[in-house]
Formats: sequence, C-alpha cells, structure tokens
Amino acid sequence: MRYEPFIAILLSSICTVSVGWADPPQYFRHAGGQFDAVDIPSNFDLPGTLAWRQPLAIGHSTPTITGDRIFLTTYSAEDQKLATVALDRATGRVLWERFAKTDHVEEVHRVSSPAAATVATDGERVYTFFGSYGLLCYDLYGNRVWSHPLGPFQDEFGAASSPILWNGTLFLNEDHDTNNYLYAFHAKTGKRQWQVPRNEFTRSYSTPVIFQQPGKSPEVVVAGALTLTSYDPASGERNWWINGLARIVNTTPAVHDGTLYVATWSPGGDVGERIAMDAWENAARELDKNRDQKITRDELSPGPVLNRFFRIDIDQDQGLDQEEWEKHARVFELAENAIVAIRPRNEGELDERSVLWRYSKGIPYVASPLYHEDVIYLVKDGGILTALDARTGEAHKRGRLKGRGNYYASPIYADGKIYLASEQGVITVVSASEEWQILDFFDFGEMIYATPVVHQGRLYVRTDAALYCFKSSTN
Repeated sequence: MRYEPFIAILLSSICTVSVGWADPPQYFRHAGGQFDAVDIPSNFDLPGTLAWRQPLAIGHSTPTITGDRIFLTTYSAEDQKLATVALDRATGRVLWERFAKTDHVEEVHRVSSPAAATVATDGERVYTFFGSYGLLCYDLYGNRVWSHPLGPFQDEFGAASSPILWNGTLFLNEDHDTNNYLYAFHAKTGKRQWQVPRNEFTRSYSTPVIFQQPGKSPEVVVAGALTLTSYDPASGERNWWINGLARIVNTTPAVHDGTLYVATWSPGGDVGERIAMDAWENAARELDKNRDQKITRDELSPGPVLNRFFRIDIDQDQGLDQEEWEKHARVFELAENAIVAIRPRNEGELDERSVLWRYSKGIPYVASPLYHEDVIYLVKDGGILTALDARTGEAHKRGRLKGRGNYYASPIYADGKIYLASEQGVITVVSASEEWQILDFFDFGEMIYATPVVHQGRLYVRTDAALYCFKSSTN
C-alpha cells in the first residue's frame, strides 16, 4: 500500500473551531448502509463533483461523521503510530490527531490493518478501538476523557470488530482464539458495566448490531463462529441463540422490521469443499508418534490443520491436545455458508420456525449485506452482485460488476442507487432495484477497504491514500 504523509496539522485554532450541530450516534453500519439523501453523484468524472481530497495515512476504518467533523483512524507503518484523526467536513483539513501509545503493534492479516475498527461517536465524545491498545475516548476537541487497555489478543489476523453505541452504553465484541468477551462500558465515564465471556466461540470479526423485535426491548446481537446470539444490553444476559453460521464471521447483519439478515461465508464451508478433521482417537493413533497425547507440527502433513495450527493450539504449547482438536473439528463440521433470514419466535435456542429462509449462492466473505425496500444486496469476491427478495429469499438477479477482485467495503444505498467499492479501487454504481442495472463506474487507482458513507448530501470515499468528498456538480 502507498503512504502519503499528512498535511500540517492545525494546532493554533483547535479550541476555537465550532463543532456545529450534533447528529444521532454514529458507528459502523449504524444505519445498515442506508442513507436518506438526494442528488448524490454517480459520475465522479464530472467537473465540480470533487469537493476535496485529503491525503491520509493508511487505515481501514470507515469515516464517522458528526456535526462538522469527520473521525477515522490511521496507522503509519514507518513509525508504528496508531492515530485517531479529526477532519473538517467542509474542507477535509486535519483538525487534530491523537496517538495511542503502545509498545507493540499487533500482527494482522496481510490485507488488514492495525487501524481497522471504525470510530463511534455520540456527538459529544469519540470512541476509538485499536487491537494493539484497547479503547480510547476523546471529546470532540481531542482531549482524552478515558481509556481502557484491552488485549493483547491471541490472533495473528488482528482485531477488526468496531464499537457501537446504544442508550449511553458502548459495546465491543472481541472473539479471537481465547479470552473472548462482549464488553459494555458506560460511554460517558468509561466504567465497565459488564463483560460476558464467549470462549465457546472461535475467532470472528463481526461488529454487533442493535436489534429490536416488535413490541420488545432492544437487544445486542452478535454474529460469531457458527452461532448468532442475542444479549440483554442492560445485563449481558443471553436472550436467545441460533446455529447455522460459518466458522469465521466477518460480516455485520442487516436488520429490518424485526428480521435479521445474516450472511456468513468462510473457506471450507461449501458443499463439496468442506474441511474435515479425523476423530481424535484416529488422529492420535495415526499422528501422535511419541504417544504424549499431543499432535505437534512436525507430526502433521501439509493441509488445512497444519495451515491453521496457530489458532487450533489455544494454549500455545506447540501441541494440539484432545480438547483443542475436538473443539475445532466441531467448528469445521457444523459450519454453514449461507445468508439466513431470522425472525426470533422464542427465547433460548431458536428452532427452525425462526428461520424464514436460507440462500447459499454468492455469499460475501467480508462485505456485509445491504437491505433496501424488500431487496437484499450481496457482493461476493470477484465482483458478483446478487439481489434477493428479502421476504422469500428468491434470487431476482445475479451479475458481474465492473470492479473485479475482492470486496472488503460493504455496499451502501443513497439517492436511488447502490454504491459498491472493490479492493482494487473501482466503485460501481447500480440502480437500486430487483433487476439492478449498472449506471456508472470509476477507477480511483487506489485500494479501497473502508465502506463509503453519505452525509448531508455528500459522498465520502476513503482509499489507502486519501479521503475524498464528492458532491453534486450542480451544488
């Protein structure tokens, strides 16, 4: 990835900048990717559509906007600095940046970033999470209010789930190879209200959602390995759960009118391509050469188990024991790649009455599903866009976008259009309809991992080199 340094940071006027109006709480997918806006451009080549371009250090966090400020995170590999950055929404100029001091920057997946989690804000404070540090809270002027070191996490892919806000509480879920928790913090003070262990789950990176069934109180719902789980936001008590998810979950569920649309996919979960581990008794008899009841790396042949040795070896003693082996064998066995529409019908473990439909083609690995007007949009790696009937799961249309390659940014809706950004930097704009049609596309020539956002009639696109602001050419 390319790196361009920041422009000089404005220091002398930080305390005199007006914050402007306050917006409702903003966080990753807080609106499910839907933006109520008009006159949003689809042709970025038109003169006058680019309002500004601000060079930035790399990072995968989606821009978060409140009032006249934009917040995001960055990582400078050159000097190992993790930063929370505030920009002026009108001009893109950097207002302030604050660094998270850490002795060690976490290891991450080759396409991820130590600055992956999206900032949350309630219009008064800004909440940042780095897997290498933990949680940090600033006011809108960059003054630190509180912090909570968390981790380090046992996960060579790093941490990517983002904090979310509801009713004055900040929620964060961290599922890795061990020491997994769903946390709840008092947003204003940082006091830990509760934390719920989730060690029955293996690693996943989904951001929780706030979900409300008709006539019931809001719930915090987490999509984890194999299982979707609902929690009481006041106590952390588990309300209900249902199996049927993939073994690694990167996507965030879409929510509409008491229904959750959960699209999960990971390698080795498709029919005909499933990863399987032998029963422990057979594996130990065949592979445990020294009969110490552990299977080491040099006792394994090349294959999926050896490739995943680090995550299976939970206690990191360089040997897989029966408990570690059987836990992951179960994950491989039960993993299901599909999108599932779920409307809870009971408490505890949900039965099949709660499953409205299931569809197993064109499922995304990282990009979250988008709901809009009874249509679910899914973009799979390779640039395959599928439109499903949200009521029945029936496929309306499946086709290829202009942007090929992988998709890490999630689709968004604005102004009658769907915007889809590929890793290679191509944004394809399609009509928001069952039989969608390509309207336009634009190649930024820079990588895109962050999801675009729309605010106050402007479209913001973050690449690995800069943040862009687009507006109507007539405004």
